[in-house]
Amino acid sequence: MTRFARALLVALAVVVGSAPARAQFAVFDAQNYAENVLQAARQLQQVNNQIQALQNQVLMLQNMAKNLVSLNVSQLDSMVSALTQVGGLMNQAQSIGFNVGASQAAFNRLFPQQYGSSVTVPQLVADARQRWQAAREAFGQTMTVQAQVAQNVQGDTATLSSLVTASQGAVGNLQAQQAVAQLVALSVKQQLQVQDLMAAQYRATALEQARQAETEEAARAAYDRFLGTDSAYTAQ
Repeated sequence: MTRFARALLVALAVVVGSAPARAQFAVFDAQNYAENVLQAARQLQQVNNQIQALQNQVLMLQNMAKNLVSLNVSQLDSMVSALTQVGGLMNQAQSIGFNVGASQAAFNRLFPQQYGSSVTVPQLVADARQRWQAAREAFGQTMTVQAQVAQNVQGDTATLSSLVTASQGAVGNLQAQQAVAQLVALSVKQQLQVQDLMAAQYRATALEQARQAETEEAARAAYDRFLGTDSAYTAQ
């Protein structure tokens, strides 16, 4: 460096040192800035977490509301009505019905274990006709129950379709459970109908078999009535 340059630097230093300060420059603190940015980021993350928690709570409440929505399809009334119709037909059974005490008394009256020697032919004929009417009524009642069950089964097709559609479109657990419960009820209803039908059929068969057995007893009594005592036709 030349003497002139050194002298110029000294002069500038003197001037700057002697001049009054007209402006102040801010000092940038990088560490403090980084800490402030980090703190702001943490606060923003907390806000995001709170928002997410609120969204989860809203979603949970929505799911709970869906799970508590009741199914707007109910076929229980129609099922009960169908079973009531079949039950009414079963209660219409005459002569020997499905009441335990009454059926036993009616059976003993229509089908006596044996006839005494004093029985008359008109009485045998009248009893045979009552037994025939009882057997005929039983088969007729069985056919009526069969017709009602067949009619109910045809209606079950629409019921099954409605319940399956409701089950597939269920928006919550409650609706799905209610739809499944009604499907189970439909199956139980069909089983009960089959049981009633079997009871009617077995009743008719049993009455016919009893009638045939009683016919043999009535024939024996009539034969004994015709022959009378051993001395009725002794030679003179």
